[in-house]
Amino acid sequence: QLQLVESGGGLVQPGGSLRLSCAASGFTLGHYAIGWFRQAPGKEREGVSCISAKVSARDDITNYAESVKGRFTISRDNAKNMVYLQMNSLKPEDAAVYYCAAGSTCSRYLIGREYDYWGQGTQVTVSS
Repeated sequence: QLQLVESGGGLVQPGGSLRLSCAASGFTLGHYAIGWFRQAPGKEREGVSCISAKVSARDDITNYAESVKGRFTISRDNAKNMVYLQMNSLKPEDAAVYYCAAGSTCSRYLIGREYDYWGQGTQVTVSS
């Protein structure tokens, strides 16, 4: 059974950092594009970042929403079958439930319907 589990969310002050983790079971994360999405109360789900599937020696392709560029970094540890989202300089508007998802394409448009498997989400709260 394919399963994704997010962790690492919590409460952080503005300007602080968190690292979210996405763990996979039942499949190899490196075979899929992995995206991070978020949804705040009353708002639509939005794409945050994605990393391409690992294809031979080609460098990973990563994409970021404009709102997080320069602050968030996505990475993958194939040996641990994990994907991470390092979030720095957090702002109150970053508060949301964050989901990781597995799909076939990491496009710069970060479209949720391109992803087939989703985790349950982890809550990020940014508040002083």
